[in-house]
Amino acid sequence: MDLDLLDLYRRASEWTSAKVAGAVQELDAPTSCDEWDVRTLMNHMLQTQRYFVGAARGEDVAPPSSTPPDLVGDDPVTDFARARAETLHTFEEPGVIERTGPALGVAFSDQLLHGWDLASSTAQDATMPTGLPDAAYAFIYGRFTDEQRKGVFKPAIDVAPNASAQDKLLAYTGRDPSPGA
Repeated sequence: MDLDLLDLYRRASEWTSAKVAGAVQELDAPTSCDEWDVRTLMNHMLQTQRYFVGAARGEDVAPPSSTPPDLVGDDPVTDFARARAETLHTFEEPGVIERTGPALGVAFSDQLLHGWDLASSTAQDATMPTGLPDAAYAFIYGRFTDEQRKGVFKPAIDVAPNASAQDKLLAYTGRDPSPGA
């Protein structure tokens, strides 16, 4: 797959950062992620970025948990800006992307999907930037076995064959792409 993963991550995380900014006044609001409010979702997103950075640096880091630690401080926008900058800096280092295999592609897809989760849970425009849902779908579709999907995605939802790339991506990851879902 010939994708510029760094550019995809950069674009997805920029879009997601805007969704974080739009959600900071709604940290206690429920999300489409089972049993998580906006703060918990943001904590998960920060934990996930730390995981990818640590793994890329060769550190002994645990994968993100279903009960993320409290990482969101008084300024979630700055917290995300720092995490984004650290992720970009780490993966920009020569040889890191080649050495870490699909990690940045998964990080990119994770940012995009959780940006959608934030947007849709806080009444923001959840339309993903052009080209990003296509790239994320192409990157993750079929990459996980049924066993690996457990704990990562909910069961896939059927959509029409002519559904948009965003709807296909959302449905594949167990998110209902229907408005108001």
